[in-house]
Amino acid sequence: MARAIAYRLQEIAHGGLSKVTRRRLTTLAGGFDADGRIAAPAGPRIKPGARLIREWHGRTHTVCVTDEGFEFEGRTYSSLTKVARDITGAPWSGPRFFGLTKTPASATSGGDTNDNANSAETISESANG
Repeated sequence: MARAIAYRLQEIAHGGLSKVTRRRLTTLAGGFDADGRIAAPAGPRIKPGARLIREWHGRTHTVCVTDEGFEFEGRTYSSLTKVARDITGAPWSGPRFFGLTKTPASATSGGDTNDNANSAETISESANG
């Protein structure tokens, strides 16, 4: 009971859940009611035919999205993370490496440095234009 009162006081003071959060919780609850499971949130959806272009250490890398996964240098990968690991040799998150995650600008800029060794721009474009 004390937790419920504390939550309600915080809700009054700071506001309740956002509409997006309430909608997501409703969707998850509906899925749980239907089959007793809660599905993990889906990762970034990239349509087959899109190309992801990333520059790393002065070299441009292009990944093509296919129905089977991701094609890079003639090989098919099941995840972007595996592609990022092959490119960097380090355990990078694939979506983050290719710029597909939402991060605050201040978290990624690191200030006014001119260190271009690891800087890159990711371009996602459709094969049809």
